[in-house]
Amino acid sequence: MRRVLLPPAISAEPPPAGMVIADFGGESMGTRWSARLALAPPDVQQRAAFQAGLQMQLDQVVAEMSHWEPRSDLGRFNRAAAGTWHTLPDDFFEVLRYALGIARDTGGACDPCAGALVNLWGFGPTGRHDEAGFAAPGERDVAAICAAMAGRVVELDIPRKRACQPGGVQLDLSAVAKGFGVDKLAQYLEGQGCANYLVEVGGELRGAGFKPDGQPWWVALEEPFGGREEIAVALHGLAVATSGDYRKYFMQDATRRPHTIDPRTGMPIANALASVTVVHESAMAADAWSTALTVLGHEEGLALAERKRLAVRFLLRENEGALREIASSRFQKMLEDE
Repeated sequence: MRRVLLPPAISAEPPPAGMVIADFGGESMGTRWSARLALAPPDVQQRAAFQAGLQMQLDQVVAEMSHWEPRSDLGRFNRAAAGTWHTLPDDFFEVLRYALGIARDTGGACDPCAGALVNLWGFGPTGRHDEAGFAAPGERDVAAICAAMAGRVVELDIPRKRACQPGGVQLDLSAVAKGFGVDKLAQYLEGQGCANYLVEVGGELRGAGFKPDGQPWWVALEEPFGGREEIAVALHGLAVATSGDYRKYFMQDATRRPHTIDPRTGMPIANALASVTVVHESAMAADAWSTALTVLGHEEGLALAERKRLAVRFLLRENEGALREIASSRFQKMLEDE
């Protein structure tokens, strides 16, 4: 029996008659993006305008917040001198402010200022773990980075939308910028009068309205190793993001080193979590919280999810590779058997 996850409220207004699905897509942030829109049959000019408009939203996110692009606003901030203040673009400031809030709420378990550690472990733009000559850092290397970053805080001047580079801080917004990009696609479409859509960037999705047949946009939750009962989510005013240790990692002396780093220890996570899925109205929030709760682990993460009233599913590794599902009360409340 398939389980379904439903939003708290579903609009009673179906899409107008005569709608068709129009598909768009491209590349951004080192991955693929896609958009499915329920529209009146668009002509060639309308299709081209939607394609260009959607791509432009993500190009702007990259131009402002990519740690892979040296000319981005983030890249310039990372190279700035200690003690200098920088006026940031509105979106960059919003994302950084949100990410710093997640860092405070998690006691530093998900910190946008941890880019130097991400780079050290080979998950940044240079010196990557999958390139020839890479050597995993030793304890001294990790301790040196942690000591250098201790006490260095990025201060914000909220009224002026400025941030201060304390010196040597390498911002990395990869735990939140992709989700923000999904939200930007959604906001663009709604600004164009499109109320029925499903947008996705690298596996993170957000949907609204209905398909032409009157059904919501159903998507299956990511299952790391298959074999589990499927959970289908109706993305009707909802977004979903999943973090896990099975996508990007390398092996070091028979130890899995995932790309998710715990800034508190300077080490890749080593808990028993295979994946964390968050369902939220905001893709940025789902993206950030899925990463943060992965770092915290299922016990501390579940406790925080309950305090924040987050809809979260943890998949926990047990003996012989079996996976056990643990869900927050809000996630459980949204589930139904089909």
